[in-house]
Amino acid sequence: MPAPGSTAEAIEPTAERIPHTGPIRRIIAGSLVTGALLAGALTLVVLAGAPEHVITGSALLGFATGWALLAVMSARMTSQPQRWALVPAVVLAATGLGLLVLAPGDAGLTATGWVWPLLLLTLAVWMGVRIRRALAVGSGRWLLYPVVVVMAAAAVGGGVQTVGLASDAARHPMPGEAYDVGGYRLHLFCTGSGGPTVVLFSGLGLMSADWARITPDVARNGRVCAYDRAGQGWSEDAPQPRDGHQAAADLHTLLERGGENGPFVLVGHSIGGDHAMTYAARYPEQVAGMVLLDATDPYRVDGGPPSAMAVLPSIARLGIGRLLPDSYWSTLPEPAAGQVRMFGSSPRGWRNVRDEIATLPALLRQARALATLGATPLVVLTAAGHEGDPAWLTGQERMAALSTDGSHRHADAGHGALLGEERGAAGSVQAIEDVVRAVRTGTPLS
Repeated sequence: MPAPGSTAEAIEPTAERIPHTGPIRRIIAGSLVTGALLAGALTLVVLAGAPEHVITGSALLGFATGWALLAVMSARMTSQPQRWALVPAVVLAATGLGLLVLAPGDAGLTATGWVWPLLLLTLAVWMGVRIRRALAVGSGRWLLYPVVVVMAAAAVGGGVQTVGLASDAARHPMPGEAYDVGGYRLHLFCTGSGGPTVVLFSGLGLMSADWARITPDVARNGRVCAYDRAGQGWSEDAPQPRDGHQAAADLHTLLERGGENGPFVLVGHSIGGDHAMTYAARYPEQVAGMVLLDATDPYRVDGGPPSAMAVLPSIARLGIGRLLPDSYWSTLPEPAAGQVRMFGSSPRGWRNVRDEIATLPALLRQARALATLGATPLVVLTAAGHEGDPAWLTGQERMAALSTDGSHRHADAGHGALLGEERGAAGSVQAIEDVVRAVRTGTPLS
């Protein structure tokens, strides 16, 4: 301990000896609000839709500005200078600039997860100590302590997410095979034998494992293939988000590389139905039949993605998804439920949702290009819960009318239950089997 009146004591005064002068509380509040607003503006408006490293890096620069403002303004305008705030300002700014310059991909960001949580937790603890020493009671400590707690929680969540990602990869190895479709590999898992082969198209935020209640039953009487679009499940990321035409070309190459011969029965759930329609429009000779499981209405005009979607991957990096109960992710049996949780709670899963919402308007326009299926067997299965939406029902009828051998059916299960619950999945399997039977026998569905 330095002696009273020593130089050390003069440099590091205790909180009780700091006079209560100057608008310190207003400066603290203004600095925090400025940092938060700047981070929000950069990530949600200026750079909305940018890659994860850009979103995270720009957010850190915004927060760094707030801490720098606190250090500078408190020194100039109060008798309680908070020069310690330069430390988080420099650390956050350096990290943010590093992300922007180095531009790490998903693997690089995941690798940094073994380091940054510990560093952030250390910084949060240090800041808590400095706040107590540098601010007098009643000078605005209560404004800063919650921020420190949030930083510490983010550090813990980031560590949990990193460990969880490593554990998931070990516990859920990829079934099937992955094939190069032009610089990146897509996952394909086929079972059963006998034509026509059924190809399954997943909906928004889903993956091949979501078909776990469907594939075993269909495979008993024929061949069925589930696959992951670029950025989904066990498939690698494409250089850019894929619209319907690009995803259709990917699938066409994937089926060729996997040795799967058409024509196929295409089965799409939700926006997977629109992907199936787009594939049929581009490769009509490859289509023997089609099943649309509560497909997204392509005749509606949807706008762009909500700007908040831009921050989803960065938020997922903090382990937020792992706080959600298992029932949120899946009602499937294991191991499928664990596989779905693995993808859904990961930054890749949230990024895939963001990217597919961004390309949704283009996908719907491309699906509308399918003007007719001729006499190709077609079942449109509409989920329960749309009774009060005449426009949705009209769109379902319009899709069923694409074929002169089209059938529009109404399920007694909800949208997600068509795959995830036994009763809904049974109705989906029945629709698929009916179309396969009509293709094999050459007889109408009716």
